[in-house]
Amino acid sequence: MADRPEELQDIETRADCERLVRAFYGRALTDPIIGWLFTDVAKLDLEAHVPRLTNFWETILLDAHSYGGGAFRPHLELNFKTPLKQGHFDRWLDLWRTTVDQLFSGQRADLAKSHAERVAQAFQARLRSFDADADPLAVPGLPLVQHYGRGSED
Repeated sequence: MADRPEELQDIETRADCERLVRAFYGRALTDPIIGWLFTDVAKLDLEAHVPRLTNFWETILLDAHSYGGGAFRPHLELNFKTPLKQGHFDRWLDLWRTTVDQLFSGQRADLAKSHAERVAQAFQARLRSFDADADPLAVPGLPLVQHYGRGSED
């Protein structure tokens, strides 16, 4: 973007990943289209969740191997409470891309955007494969993973 007064740096550190996560959720939690999914349905405890999300993006972008767990299961559980629609994913991606572009520029910033698109596509495809009336805890082959904010002491 040529109208930026300063040159943006690429994502280089864990602190950069956390900055991105916090900036994104600062937007997403108050967004009129998807904010309620985080606040009212998922009841996201952001402070408990930020380290896990930072680990996820640090692993993807910096090859840190700090994330261990499944990202899909919480989204499946959310989908059983309130079905996630294409527009929800589109808005999530729009907010993510905007946040990345406002904070960073470079190869890892591009990877952050392309990986988010792949995750959104994969989640949508997997969510379509589940019966909306099924119990997410009874889905065979779906591992149980303890997540922050769900009774974990971590």
